[in-house]
Amino acid sequence: MNDVAATGISVLLVDDHPIVRQGYRRVLESQGDLHVVAEADNAADAYGAFKAHDPDVVVLDISMPGASGLEAIRNIRARSPRARILVFTMHNEAVLVKAAFSAGASGFVTKSSEPSAVVNAIRSVARGERAMSDDIAHILAEDSLSPTGSVLDQLGEREIEILRQFAGGATTEEIATHLNLSVKTVQNYHYLIKTKTGARTDAQLVRLAATCGLTRI
Repeated sequence: MNDVAATGISVLLVDDHPIVRQGYRRVLESQGDLHVVAEADNAADAYGAFKAHDPDVVVLDISMPGASGLEAIRNIRARSPRARILVFTMHNEAVLVKAAFSAGASGFVTKSSEPSAVVNAIRSVARGERAMSDDIAHILAEDSLSPTGSVLDQLGEREIEILRQFAGGATTEEIATHLNLSVKTVQNYHYLIKTKTGARTDAQLVRLAATCGLTRI
């Protein structure tokens, strides 16, 4: 990481939609102090780009083909505990927001936010602060007041990621490949997820994931 005050803020953009990356590259680089040093369209390439460029801030989406942004956050933070990561996504479900922060994200902004909100969040995260768009702050406040919370609150971020992929139609073998795990480990996670959520069948797991916003039926 650089001396931000002296050199500006270097940014790695991670999104599987080229038009999104192109649009926000223009927005960020028009600011003068923000410099996009690399782009990636999946979790594996995001990790490689982080190793190669050591950006001040990683801006990434949660939803990508294969392993999601949650896995990218885990891997990047495992390599560099001081990494500063801003999630920028269409998702606003409380369970995903909490999973992202648990994995090590520093901020969470939805794509419905004004471009200025993203710019300000990047600067805040670069300073070591936590940043959220107004809608995310509201959603987390409402969730904290819920007397029961979500059944998925019992799951860790790795379990959330496996459930998300399973509910999206990925096979055990595909999930194992995406997350660099053994098939047996994924099967064990599958069993634990059922046990923690009380789901008796895979169909119930899929409905639960859809109810909580992890997938669409």
